[in-house]
Amino acid sequence: MADARRWGRHVVAPAAALVYFVFWVASSWGRGGVADNTVVFGLFAVAIALAWWIPTTSLALVVVVPLLQLLGLAEAPSQDTWTAYVAIALVMAFVAVKPSPWLRLAALLVAAVAAGLAAWLLAVPTLTRPQSWSTWVGAGTTGLRIEFSLLTAALFGVFAGAWAIGVAFASIRRVLVIRQALEATETRFEATDLELRLAQDRARISRDVHDALAHSLAVVVSQAQGGLALQATRPEVAAESLRTIAEVGRTALLDVRRLVERITQDDDVTAPRETLADIDALVVAMREVGMEVDVTVEGAPGPQGPAGALAPSQELAVYRIVQESLTNALKHAGTSSRVAVQLDWRGRGLTLQVTSRGRGAPLVAARTGADRGAGVRGMTERARLAGGWLTAQPSADGTAFEVTAFVPTTGASSAVATGTSSSAAPAPAPASAPAPASASVPTERSSS
Repeated sequence: MADARRWGRHVVAPAAALVYFVFWVASSWGRGGVADNTVVFGLFAVAIALAWWIPTTSLALVVVVPLLQLLGLAEAPSQDTWTAYVAIALVMAFVAVKPSPWLRLAALLVAAVAAGLAAWLLAVPTLTRPQSWSTWVGAGTTGLRIEFSLLTAALFGVFAGAWAIGVAFASIRRVLVIRQALEATETRFEATDLELRLAQDRARISRDVHDALAHSLAVVVSQAQGGLALQATRPEVAAESLRTIAEVGRTALLDVRRLVERITQDDDVTAPRETLADIDALVVAMREVGMEVDVTVEGAPGPQGPAGALAPSQELAVYRIVQESLTNALKHAGTSSRVAVQLDWRGRGLTLQVTSRGRGAPLVAARTGADRGAGVRGMTERARLAGGWLTAQPSADGTAFEVTAFVPTTGASSAVATGTSSSAAPAPAPASAPAPASASVPTERSSS
């Protein structure tokens, strides 16, 4: 559904260009001069079609066409075709939908220039164009400067109005996207909380299994040694020891079976879902909000890398860490935040670094004290359960917030287990002193 909406936005501008071109060619067919005006209509149609795909080229075309008309290289507007300048308004509306503020400002400046050129073409007569806006309305040629100024203001008002409609539409769409992202994030937080509680419960169950087996085996070994020692002199003690061993073993078996049944009755709630391949779709979704997200990959996993690949549960942990980091950047630095995601496979595992910068208004207030939230704690727990580590803190210069994590691959883990490598997983760097708070970087992003 999201892909259909994305492709729909890309098709709207070319469809509008086609409708524009067909309409103006058809409306000029019966009045003659279609061949001369077709070039102008075609250039304006191309400008509309490229407004979403190549906005800079589209803005250049809406200025080039009036210039060609001023130089006599294209058919000048007449009282029947001057309204074709509505194409400039359409271009302004489509370009204003783009999230770049610099592109929007450039579009507004281009609208002013295009309005001045169009007004000059309509109001100022020349030897080659004796017809002017003044003669069309029957006012003669008096007050030419006033008419030119009023016509420039009127055209710019129309173009700026279309630009404002595009900006408003983009703002509404961005608010809806952010609301959907926050709702999805809240749902993921609830699921994450459940997963972490299940993981903690399973860790407690594993400790219970260990304690039950250790106690039972200690009793069994003690009874067996005592029975062997007294078998020759006191056979009745040996029989009693065997009965005790049987009873303890039966009790331990029931306890272990009960604990294992608790582990296997979770209906696969924490089964891995997302993988590293889903990070691209996550980045695209965050870019739709207006964030600038760059992803770089160094090295390669699997046979090409120095170690094996990640397990499915580890890939899910890495995906969730990236997802949480991008969400925190959006919440604490706004839609203008810039995030760099780096995946490095050149060590004995995957090193992940997410660096976020931004000066936008935060979507939520930072939490302090006992109400700080569990964002960073959740990421740290995920990294720990994946066999690695995670740190999250402001950068040394205080201009960014950095999340660094390491997850060992299966090859690196086996190397550590067999003792063939003592440096498979690099130790986390010591946390630096907290950077001073600044307007651009929140000093606490653990709230979720």
